[in-house]
Amino acid sequence: MAYHIANLVAILLVAFCGLVASKGSAPGTTWAVLIAGSNGYGNYRHQADVCHAYQVLKRGGVKDENIIVFMYDDIAFNPENPHKGVIVNRPNGNNVYEGVPKDYTGAHVTAANFLAAILGDEEGVTGGSGKVVKSGPNDHIFIYYSDHGAPGILSMPNGDDLYAKDFIAALKKKYDSQTYKRMVIYVEACEAGSMFEGILPEGLNIYATTASDATESSFATYCPDMDQGVPHEYVTCLGDLYSVAWLEDSDRANLAKETLEMQYYLVKNRTISAKQYGSHVMQYGDSSVGEDFLSLYLGARTSKSGSSTSMDDKSVLTMAPLASVEQRDADLVYLTQKVNLIVRYFIPSFVVLYVCLE
Repeated sequence: MAYHIANLVAILLVAFCGLVASKGSAPGTTWAVLIAGSNGYGNYRHQADVCHAYQVLKRGGVKDENIIVFMYDDIAFNPENPHKGVIVNRPNGNNVYEGVPKDYTGAHVTAANFLAAILGDEEGVTGGSGKVVKSGPNDHIFIYYSDHGAPGILSMPNGDDLYAKDFIAALKKKYDSQTYKRMVIYVEACEAGSMFEGILPEGLNIYATTASDATESSFATYCPDMDQGVPHEYVTCLGDLYSVAWLEDSDRANLAKETLEMQYYLVKNRTISAKQYGSHVMQYGDSSVGEDFLSLYLGARTSKSGSSTSMDDKSVLTMAPLASVEQRDADLVYLTQKVNLIVRYFIPSFVVLYVCLE
């Protein structure tokens, strides 16, 4: 009952914010940088989150030339993946891997390349497609990161991790270059708030939300054996709690009518209301940017009914609480499932072989 009351309050707030949302001037071009900072099949969910984010942008009409994707790309055709070439971000969901640009993969997923891409520094990137954000003063930039984190750090699969001081320095440099109008950053990681709390100054026209505050874990979801309908063939979590919340909201919302602040409150409510545990979704930077419509950052191609088209049947995209597990415990879920798989399929075969040999 408490959850439903909270959800009703959030929806009423969404309606109110929609009435006062900023219309803004000419939107310019939308740019996006999406990055999964992990590798390994046990971290399936991070690349699934990023691929899903790409589908939201693509469906919104954002061009591939304006979307830069960083992902190790070792999941879709991983020997452990039961469906080769397919990545899903929810049980029985659509293939979010389809069509995703492979701008920076493998050894080229680095903090240095990530920052150079944001700054539009073509000479600063190494390997990959060489694509960078060539934005102008009227453009809007969306940055989304999904992986593990620690106080003041976002993990990377190669080289140095991304440190808060370096990230903020790059954002200040981008602002000084006068090559964007407004920027939005979503971060999925443990202690994600520590990347901005007390160090992201106001006045940069940047609005950031994070999966967790500066001191707590974020959470994975759609994990095996959690009564969420995950097929037994998957031995790892398919998504992350905060990420699934904003992505599924983007799948079902009219992005031309919902603001960033509306989404923040809806995602905040769903994330903290998880069945087991939840984290505190936070917001930082310039709150006035939160009045912008999502369409400025995610695109706004809509169906004839006026609602954003969805990758999945909207009837199953409920905003009900999700089951969750701490990010750092998700590795244990993966290892446990692998052991169960061995016990379920291989040990009986060895027993039969042993009996036959006897």
